[in-house]
Amino acid sequence: MKDLPRVSAFPIEKKLDNSQERFYGSEDNIILAKPINVISKINQIFASNNHVYKSRVRIKYKNDIEERTIVGKTSTDLLTLTGEKIRITDIVDIERI
Repeated sequence: MKDLPRVSAFPIEKKLDNSQERFYGSEDNIILAKPINVISKINQIFASNNHVYKSRVRIKYKNDIEERTIVGKTSTDLLTLTGEKIRITDIVDIERI
């Protein structure tokens, strides 16, 4: 232990703020910084006890947010009550209302 250098501890008199609370960047970076597994969220919605035949969901796209009623899914699309198909690859986030 005697081979270690001496450390001088100076008192810190200013406020330290080295924890980052926010992320600044473009919208694409925010999406990459918080990866969301959309397919697992969709599977959770359909496996929920609240989903009997249909579920009201809020779908977030890259540039838009919509509320839809989904009734089924295929490997590539969500099926709505009105007969529309929504591409899963276009969805950024989805949540049940």
